[in-house]
Amino acid sequence: MQNELTEKTEVLVRFNEADPLGIVWHGHYIRYFEDGREAFGNKYGIGYLDFYKRGLIVPVVSIQCDYKRSLRYGDRVVVETKFIPCEAAKLKFIYRLFKTSSGELIASGSSLQVFLDKESSTLQLTNPPFFEEWKKKQGFI
Repeated sequence: MQNELTEKTEVLVRFNEADPLGIVWHGHYIRYFEDGREAFGNKYGIGYLDFYKRGLIVPVVSIQCDYKRSLRYGDRVVVETKFIPCEAAKLKFIYRLFKTSSGELIASGSSLQVFLDKESSTLQLTNPPFFEEWKKKQGFI
């Protein structure tokens, strides 16, 4: 069984993400997590459009972030996104943000997403078949 599946992507802190003092507003760290999830999904074939094409949406129902250091306008940050396998019908990820120039840990966190039918918004209580196949292919089951 495979122990982990991780993707790293780099993000440039943009001007509009910082306050007048040049410090990144705390809510943008959650957006960096989203950037990490998108990069992960695109690399491993479980991106938002992969679910959508199969009649599902995967909203975030829980998100958590622990802030360690501040980012500033112009910084580059590496978003490390790790998939956490589970038996339940959900997607779990953990994140770590590192300042590219120093390697410092900037923030860490996690998110939880569920599967909903795209037409009815009905919660799916079992994993979609294609996701079960994906998990098998990755060595999680």
